[in-house]
Amino acid sequence: MQNKPHIRPQTISALSLLLLLLALAGCRTSRTVAVREANVSKEAEAFFFSVRKQAFHYRTLSARTRVELNLPGKELSSRVDIRMIKDSVFQLSVQPFAGIEVLRVEFGIDSVKVIDRMNRRYVLESYADLKEAVPVGFNFYNLQALFTNQIFIPGEREITPMQYGRFTLEQDRAATRARISDAMKLLYAFTADGEEKLLSTNVADPSDHYLLQWQYSDFRLMEEQTFPMHMEAKLLRDGTPAGEMNLTFSRIQRDVPVVASFPIPERYKRITWAEIIKGLGS
Repeated sequence: MQNKPHIRPQTISALSLLLLLLALAGCRTSRTVAVREANVSKEAEAFFFSVRKQAFHYRTLSARTRVELNLPGKELSSRVDIRMIKDSVFQLSVQPFAGIEVLRVEFGIDSVKVIDRMNRRYVLESYADLKEAVPVGFNFYNLQALFTNQIFIPGEREITPMQYGRFTLEQDRAATRARISDAMKLLYAFTADGEEKLLSTNVADPSDHYLLQWQYSDFRLMEEQTFPMHMEAKLLRDGTPAGEMNLTFSRIQRDVPVVASFPIPERYKRITWAEIIKGLGS
C-alpha cells in the first residue's frame, strides 16, 4: 500500500495563510449603496483625482515581507516574497525557513496556481472552478489593488471618471469615506485621510456575520511616492476575531525586471483545491 504524503507543519502554515487570504476575499456585505452613474459632484471629482495622484504607481513590483498569521488557537509566521507585473500576474513565494520555498502561489487574470514542494503536488484551477470550494468574491484586479493600497470597484479592472458617481462619499476634516456595493450586495468601504491617502478597506457581509478590515500604516517615501510598509487584515465573525494576518514589508523595488515563471515538475501530482482543504481539515 502506498503511503499517503505527510503534510508538515510548515506546509500547513503556508496553506493556512493562503486559505485565509482567499477567505478574506470572499466576504459578503450587509448594506446597499445607491448607484449614480451621472451627475458626478465636484467634490467626488476632486477626491478621486487626488486619490489617483496619491496612489502608488508601478509597472512591476517586488517585495519581501514577514507574514504573521493568527488563527484561533494557532500563531504562524513565514517570510513571503512578492512579485507583481501590473495587470498580468501576482506571485507569492512562501519561505518558512532559510529562504527555502515550500509554496509558490500565482494569481493570474483568470486562474490560480499553487505548487506544494513539500508534498510534490500542485493545483491549477480557474476562478470559476475555485468558487465551488472557496467563495472568492472579487477579481484579480481587485486583489492587486488591495495589496498596493488602492481604491477599486468590485469586479472592474479600473475606475473611470464616469464611475465616480457610483460611490457614496462622506467627508469631514479628518477623513473621507467612499462606499460602493455590487450586484452580490457586497459593500466596500474605503477610508482616506486628509491627503486622500488610503488608510483602510472594509468589506461587510449582508447577514452581518462577517467583516473584513484591511488597514495600511507605516507609510514611507520611495522615489517620491509613499507605500504602506505594514498591512493588517482582520476577519471578524459576529464581532469576534476569526483570523488575522499581518504583513511587514522589509524591501520594496519598483519597476525593476521581474521574472514570474511557474514551472511545474513532471512528477508532481495534480490535485484540486477541495483536496487541499480536506487535507487541512483532517
